[in-house]
Amino acid sequence: MQAPAIGWYPGHMARAIRRLGEDLRSVDTVVEVVDARLPLSGRNPGLARLAARKRLLLVLTRADLADPNATAAWLEYFRARGSEALAIDAKRTSDGTRLRANLCRLATQRATSRAMVVGIPNAGKSTAINAIAGKSIARAENRAGVTRAPQWFRIASNLELLDTAGILVPKIDSPEAQWKLALIGAVPSARFDPEDAIARLGLWMAARGREDAVDLETFSQERGFLRRGTIVDTHNAAWSYIKELNAGTFGRMTLEEPPA
Repeated sequence: MQAPAIGWYPGHMARAIRRLGEDLRSVDTVVEVVDARLPLSGRNPGLARLAARKRLLLVLTRADLADPNATAAWLEYFRARGSEALAIDAKRTSDGTRLRANLCRLATQRATSRAMVVGIPNAGKSTAINAIAGKSIARAENRAGVTRAPQWFRIASNLELLDTAGILVPKIDSPEAQWKLALIGAVPSARFDPEDAIARLGLWMAARGREDAVDLETFSQERGFLRRGTIVDTHNAAWSYIKELNAGTFGRMTLEEPPA
């Protein structure tokens, strides 16, 4: 059975998309942050349309969690289509320095250059800002919907960054995109079934011949998710698996390949 379309477009998100159009008038460059594990489905086409006339820097975050060969292929894919793109592990100081250098290179010669950071929820926008600044200035958490109100940060005497609320598409119609976005934390936990998401991941992994394809019941027993000693608690085990997946426990994984 096909999963129903996930609809998550609360009031703050609708306001944010309207505000985004207004704020774009005051910036020179748009930094679009995308999770490197989901470089295509993890983008909001509406954001790209709004920012079409601005300089764009596409930043693939969490490169440490993505397959490095897949990341290289995605960077080549985007660059071949005229997009300035780079991948970073925000925890590495050198990657933050490289990101900042690329942003400064795109900046104009105005006395103060302004850039806007956009992306879907939990894409790593605040973490990218902290990497650019070289210190923690933006609140960052591994869950959707932390940044609500736009925040300006002065990175240097001639560079300011605007952190914006994550904006997901109003409805996620593709079942493939649904469970993948859920797994990387772009969808609030109340909006999807973790067991279903893990089951779909297991099928996806098995179809690619991966020997480490997830078996939720086995994982539950190995991690001790049992009720009354014998009943397998797959629900809580599914949440634990998602947490470990995003911590890199199961190795590096990219959930989609560049279109042929």
